[in-house]
Amino acid sequence: MKQATLVRNYWIGVVSKTHVDKAVAGGYTQLNHGKAGPLERMREGDGFAFYSPRIDHPYGAPLQAFTAIGRVGRGAIFQADEGDGFVPFRRAVDYLPAHEAPIKPLIEALSFIRNKAFWGAAFRFGFVKLPEADFALIAAAMGRDFARDFPDFPSGSGVIPTSTGRSLTATEVARA
Repeated sequence: MKQATLVRNYWIGVVSKTHVDKAVAGGYTQLNHGKAGPLERMREGDGFAFYSPRIDHPYGAPLQAFTAIGRVGRGAIFQADEGDGFVPFRRAVDYLPAHEAPIKPLIEALSFIRNKAFWGAAFRFGFVKLPEADFALIAAAMGRDFARDFPDFPSGSGVIPTSTGRSLTATEVARA
C-alpha cells in the first residue's frame, strides 16, 4: 500500500487592511470577493499570510505590507451572510500575533516575484502559492519564528500536528 506524503503549502491572500482586520477578528479568510476556489486549495496546517496593497478597498491609501499571518484552521469552507445577497465563502485561520512587514525591503529576496521591476504583478490574481523559503522570510519579517510556528511534519508518522493539539492522519487530510 502506498503511503500518502504530507506536504504543507504556503499561501498569500491579497486583501485591503480593513478587510484583513475584520478577518483576523473573526478567525477566517475570505478571498477574491468571496469565491470558494482559492479556499478549496488550502488544507489545515498550511501557512497563510495576507498582503495588503492598500488600507481601504478600492482607493485607500497605499500600504504595501504583509499584514497578518497564521495557519489554516480546522473545518470545512463555510458561507456567511453579509446582507444584500452577498454570501461569501470563508475558511478558518488561526492567526498568530505579528507586526506588519513592508514588502519593499523583501522584494529582491522573494523568489515568487519573478520580475522585480514590476513586482506588483505577482499579486494580481489575489491568491498566491509560494515556496516555503519565501514564506519563512515573510514570517521572520513579521516577527515570527518560522521553525516554531510551522514545524516539519514528523517524518514517517503519517500525521499532521494542528493548532488545536490534535493530529490529522493522511486519510483525514485527503478528505478535507
